Amino acid sequence: MTDSTSFTLAGRPLVAIAADRIERHMHPAHALLHGYVRAVSELAAALPLALPAAPQAMDADSLIHGIDGIVLTGSPSNVAPERYGAAALAESVLLDRDRDATVLPLLPRLVAAGVPVLGVCRGFQEMNVAWGGTLDAAVHTRDGRLDHREGDHDRPIEHWYDDSHEIHIAPGGVLAGLMTQHCLPVNSLHHQGIERLGAGLRLEATAPDGLVEAFSVEGAPSFALAVQWHPEMRIDDCPLAQAIFRAFGAACRSRQLQRLQRLGQPAGRTPVALPA
Repeated sequence: MTDSTSFTLAGRPLVAIAADRIERHMHPAHALLHGYVRAVSELAAALPLALPAAPQAMDADSLIHGIDGIVLTGSPSNVAPERYGAAALAESVLLDRDRDATVLPLLPRLVAAGVPVLGVCRGFQEMNVAWGGTLDAAVHTRDGRLDHREGDHDRPIEHWYDDSHEIHIAPGGVLAGLMTQHCLPVNSLHHQGIERLGAGLRLEATAPDGLVEAFSVEGAPSFALAVQWHPEMRIDDCPLAQAIFRAFGAACRSRQLQRLQRLGQPAGRTPVALPA
């Protein structure tokens, strides 16, 4: 997936990947799927690092000074409804309040500081909530909406990420700058979606039913894009997925260069292979 082209920097840019809080062998633990690690490593040409869902361990200033990008992953869990003023969800709905408490306060500061941000699925919903937006907990039950869920779990897992519906890319935005086609297929694995788009967020793409599928942060000093689908699972065969992670990686390299210059450190010693 790489060619002989090299980009010279002091090592690869450092990209934090948001983890979920889980339990493993009766111990609190943190987890993220390998698809994000692979996409960050192979397409963004960056060094992936896990960001634990541990709010008490976070220091925003240290994070801002130390990383060159962040990926907000998808997850089986939902953003807790009290975070956007909604009624409680059914007890069967999986929540991750540790992740909420870790990620949501960080996001505006990271974006304002010029740290490139890519939100995927739950990460897309987190970004909307962080900017004051609201979520619909059961999109499939609304009149006129598509069923955006992944469907039958008896299917082989590789088919969960097959294209499900098209998106229409809005003109003049980040995605429009990446693709010449403005109507493209994507996968769909979510029951929760955006109800009201947050203030200061720019619509980037919609589904055929009008549901928001992508947005960017208006006026952000660097890459700040969120998508409802899962590009990390289609990096081998989807030009849109490849373009998103390559653009994110380019922003991370730019951020790294600026960060090192501020620290007074030289860049230009280690050749890094870039994706073809």
